[in-house]
Order: sequence, then C-alpha cells, then structure tokens
Amino acid sequence: MAKLTIKPLADRVVIEPAAAEQKTASGIIIPDTAKEKPQQGTVVAVGPGTKDNKMTLKVGDNVIYGKYAGTEFHLDGKDYMIMRESDVIAIV
Repeated sequence: MAKLTIKPLADRVVIEPAAAEQKTASGIIIPDTAKEKPQQGTVVAVGPGTKDNKMTLKVGDNVIYGKYAGTEFHLDGKDYMIMRESDVIAIV
C-alpha cells in the first residue's frame, strides 16, 4: 500500500472502495454502465477526530458505507472516497 499524500481533517476518513463485481454468480459479465458502485472498502487514512467525536476507525479497517455517502476523488491514479466517520455503517 503506497503512502497517501492526503490527510483528512476532523472526523473524516479516506476509503479505497472495493472493486465492482465483474460477473454475476451465474457467470454473466456485467458491463461498466450497469455495475453497481461498491459500498465496501478499506480505510486508508483517518483524521484526528474532534473534541466531541473520538475516532473509532483505523487504517486497514474493512468497512461498509452508505450508498450516497462521501465524495469521490482521484489521486495518484486511484479512486478514493472521503466521508465523515458517521457515514460508515459497519466494520466487517
């Protein structure tokens, strides 16, 4: 895992989304236009938190987040999501 050059502020986390499914369980190939955006990924950076919200997540946690949570961005050839820790639903 390459070192990220981004440091989230306050109670935000940066997540590297899991890859979208390429095939269905029965083997049908899913075209790019029909792929469901993943709602699962790995935490790659964590902000320091706030005085009212201590951070629970840590780098390396695999998480599930809301379908419309966060903001997508592209950095060093990879796609990431940045969101508040409260937008993360669960650690898996």
